[in-house]
Amino acid sequence: MTEYQSDLLRLMNDRGYIHQLTDAAALDSLATKSIIPGYIGFDATADSLHVGNLVSIMLLRRLQQAGHKPIVVMGGGTTKVGDPSGKDEVRKLLDDEGIESNIASIRACFERFLTFGDGPTDAVLVNNADWLDKLEYIPFLREVGRHFTINRMLTFDSVKLRLEREQPLTFLEFNYMILQAYDFMELHRRYGCILQMGGSDQWGNIVNGIDLTRRVIEGEVFGLTSPLLTTSDGKKMGKSQSGAVWLNADMLSPYEFWQFWRNTTDADVGRFLKLYTELPLDECEKLGALEGSEINEAKVRLATEVTSLLHGEQAAQAAADTARDVFEKGGVGDDLPTLTLNTAEVGDGISIVQLIVKSGLAGSGKEAKRLISEGGARLNDAPLSNAGLMIDAEALTSPIKLSAGKKRHALVQLG
Repeated sequence: MTEYQSDLLRLMNDRGYIHQLTDAAALDSLATKSIIPGYIGFDATADSLHVGNLVSIMLLRRLQQAGHKPIVVMGGGTTKVGDPSGKDEVRKLLDDEGIESNIASIRACFERFLTFGDGPTDAVLVNNADWLDKLEYIPFLREVGRHFTINRMLTFDSVKLRLEREQPLTFLEFNYMILQAYDFMELHRRYGCILQMGGSDQWGNIVNGIDLTRRVIEGEVFGLTSPLLTTSDGKKMGKSQSGAVWLNADMLSPYEFWQFWRNTTDADVGRFLKLYTELPLDECEKLGALEGSEINEAKVRLATEVTSLLHGEQAAQAAADTARDVFEKGGVGDDLPTLTLNTAEVGDGISIVQLIVKSGLAGSGKEAKRLISEGGARLNDAPLSNAGLMIDAEALTSPIKLSAGKKRHALVQLG
């Protein structure tokens, strides 16, 4: 195992954040004697980040904890192009107003994890539209474009995989890697940024930025990627059975967020504790090594710690209390996700299948019917076997409880 001298790389390494690193010895040495400004970019394609972005946010938090300076780069410019990485089709293009609205909505999430201000290690949030929107096409091609060969660009996974699948890759998207490389160079010019971090799928883009910065302005810069996180059963982090696990509370309740982490598979608990919580390493390893029913207590601890960081201790404790009420006492719980319908939506009656879908317990009517037929659905804790059941307005004057399996629940009521 590599022995690092700097607090920064020791922290990153010990907690499992490092997948690839350029010139580790030079970065390690620099981090022992000076403040490292480092950045991660986030495109504003939605009005909330999701749990798949959380490891990147934690990377910035660890950077600051080790005495260095985090730079959050919002992709107001690059969102207009769209990152083709990991995508089989062209992203929907947003207008300026939509992008600005998304950035404003996302900003509060970072304030939970980072300390912003004017100090040497305080975080800053910048928008790459500030420089990308002002570029002139011909000067940009002459200064930057000449450093990129089509031959090399075609070898990057974001391009190669799309072409191999015979999916269209627009010239607009093809430019994304050049713009991201330019971001790194511009951040070095403006903020003295010398480190770009990101998931392992961003390695090619990061290396491009390092090469461009060295060639054009002879800057010494570095790259660090974290493992592309999947759960032990091979699923990509960021999705649950009912859709994206959003970080904004108005898009996913703290209880549902808590429940996502409570449902972590046994094999992932120790690793996730190191990546997503502030618990000491030895405690993470001790909790992750538990077996049988005891591992469930470790999952509760994981869920509560992560939810505390994002939504605050009060919300995390309320979610834990609700879960205990639902699972241990068989109650309804005060903080369950709630679907509120109006009388027009219910009309003369609404099918149980529609309610299961609308409450987020199933992704489609077909999935809801299968859930019922396989005995996985419950109504007010009683097994539900009739997929044709209709619920009228009178039945919803007090909340009804729907359940999918043992761990996912929702309330439905009339507003």
